[in-house]
Amino acid sequence: MTLRLLLPIALALLALTAACGAAPFYHAEPIFPAEHFHNHASCLVELPNGDLLACWYRGVGPEKGDDVRIYGARRLKGARAWSPRFVLADTPGYPDDNPCLFVDPQQRLWLLWPTLVGNEWHTALMKYRISSNYQMRQGPPVWSWQDVIHVTPANFQQDVEQAISQTLAAHPDLGERLKALYGDELGLVRQRATSKVSYRLGWMTRAHPTLLPSGRLLVPLYTDGFSVSIIAITDDLGRTWKTSRVIAGEGGIQPSVVRKQDGTLVAMMRTAGPHRRILLSHSRDEGMTWSPVTVSDLPNPGSGLEVIRIANGHWVLVYNDREQGREDLAVSISDDEGQTWKWTRHLEKGSNGSYPSIIQTRDGMLHATYSHSVGAQTIKYAAFNEEWVRQGDPKE
Repeated sequence: MTLRLLLPIALALLALTAACGAAPFYHAEPIFPAEHFHNHASCLVELPNGDLLACWYRGVGPEKGDDVRIYGARRLKGARAWSPRFVLADTPGYPDDNPCLFVDPQQRLWLLWPTLVGNEWHTALMKYRISSNYQMRQGPPVWSWQDVIHVTPANFQQDVEQAISQTLAAHPDLGERLKALYGDELGLVRQRATSKVSYRLGWMTRAHPTLLPSGRLLVPLYTDGFSVSIIAITDDLGRTWKTSRVIAGEGGIQPSVVRKQDGTLVAMMRTAGPHRRILLSHSRDEGMTWSPVTVSDLPNPGSGLEVIRIANGHWVLVYNDREQGREDLAVSISDDEGQTWKWTRHLEKGSNGSYPSIIQTRDGMLHATYSHSVGAQTIKYAAFNEEWVRQGDPKE
């Protein structure tokens, strides 16, 4: 029997033996054959019936081209392969990018994504759509609602100016280095920070939303226009929205939010600043305000990441664990809420894997999707358990 035929049996056995300690397990495959299209920025979700649904964006050429659309594929529970892909969202004549998926407490499926109004990242307009009819065996969901998330930052100019001042104070030569590389970029940023159009557009999703015990839903957003992050917040599952204070400083973008046992929220962010490290910020008021950005010991080459809290309380982080390049894609596990990361194993070593999405399904299994490129491009899928990560990389 092939590994594809054995996979459903293996998953069932792992679920049955989880209580007494499962054997290490790992399986990976492309969702579709690699091709010379740009396939990138995937997100994965488990549906209530146990199916998996993945999404990503795909285009013929540049990721900001008018042909870029959001695609999806299904892996039915117990199936041996992914379904043919299908379109989840397409704004004709505009690029649709950076999607993410979420199933809310009412068991409705959400798709969130930005449309680039002017074919540049800083012109992104955030959208979301909702479906209650999505657990079919093939094809896209039936969408029942669609709207725009209007991001309205408060005190944006002051917060950005404070972050710039603090960054320059911490790195006295940074201003001159930036000026040599980009001209008066800081002056342009300061000017744009006074414009409502500039700071109300440009916000984009990357990682999964985070649902808090209170019922509050946090949608992490970021903008390349200012290299800062923010949280869109709804307390009524999308009927109304408000916006957190900006998370500014050190170039922290593409936040992934995880909650500590004491209620503190931690945003782990990709670097777009002077450091080649994962950046951190904390919130103690359910996401409304955030601490100054700090620099962790974890390397980051300027690439996406995601962190989740799993059923046993451990944190699982998937990221490129090097300062330069995206050849290595790692999974690290912390049993002390991010203070230390005791176990690491690689999903990719020496090949191009990036922009990961990770979930834990109800049977305890971990599942990830990520962009994979070795000449041609695909979205790769991996299923594994914590025991596999704890084994570490095989010795060469």
